[in-house]
Amino acid sequence: MEILLAETSRLGRRVIAEMLERRGDVVHCCGDGHEALRELHENPDIDVLLTSIELPGVCGLELCWDARILAETRAPIYIIIMSSSRERSMLVEVLDSGANDFFRKPPLEGELHARMRSAERLLKAQRDVLWLSQTDSLTGVANRRRFFSLLREEIERLSGDPLSLVMLDIDRFKGINDRYGHDIGDKVIQALAAHFTGRTGIFGRVGGEEFCWALPGCPLSLAVDMAEEVRLAIEAGEVPSPLGPIRFTSSLGVAQHHAGDTVEDLSRRADEALYDAKESGRNRVSTRLAKPPQLLTA
Repeated sequence: MEILLAETSRLGRRVIAEMLERRGDVVHCCGDGHEALRELHENPDIDVLLTSIELPGVCGLELCWDARILAETRAPIYIIIMSSSRERSMLVEVLDSGANDFFRKPPLEGELHARMRSAERLLKAQRDVLWLSQTDSLTGVANRRRFFSLLREEIERLSGDPLSLVMLDIDRFKGINDRYGHDIGDKVIQALAAHFTGRTGIFGRVGGEEFCWALPGCPLSLAVDMAEEVRLAIEAGEVPSPLGPIRFTSSLGVAQHHAGDTVEDLSRRADEALYDAKESGRNRVSTRLAKPPQLLTA
């Protein structure tokens, strides 16, 4: 694990860091609260915050609160606070501040290792739950909620750069399910998702056989070319079945974000473009442009 160790004493930092390194952990050491706070914000790979409550600048409890806020927007962080104080009220304050664990300094190596193993178990459970809440279990890509959350974040951080959205689904998918069964239908969905492995952008399954592909930094013309490349790859692929190989196609709709667009505006235009592709024969890429603003007349 990657551990942020915040401890005022230089000797204390060295002793605790050596205990953790013997366990195989990567330890980032800080001697004051401001330095620890900066490391916490700049390093998203921190698994455990191990901090003394007595820190100059920013105390351990403030670090604890900040780590809890960060954990709401990125991977979970396990927080252990240590103190040389013997006051029982300290434990209550620490746990109320959001810490997972507390011990008195100096730690015994066996006890410290046991607490790290406990941290590993809880972090794994939390990350498993987080993965399940954000991931489509059939394909392993982002689920609808996660995809549109990421798209909203991308739109909020736009500063003049282009962003395009591709919506696609499998042509005549009901017929595939009816003829080959839902197990084979699932394999077709997985095969489509596999075409996006390693591709740029954000990809998610937003419906039964419907997917979305967000392309930050990509203007409409380039997004159309990329969508066409995917369409051809899907058309050329096949899925094995007891009744022989299945060939299938997809229809894709593309729209570009324009100033003032919400997620809903952009999604609606991409969905309308997808409808156009379906209505004009399927297995093709269509686009929808934003309507120009209406001029006021006297």
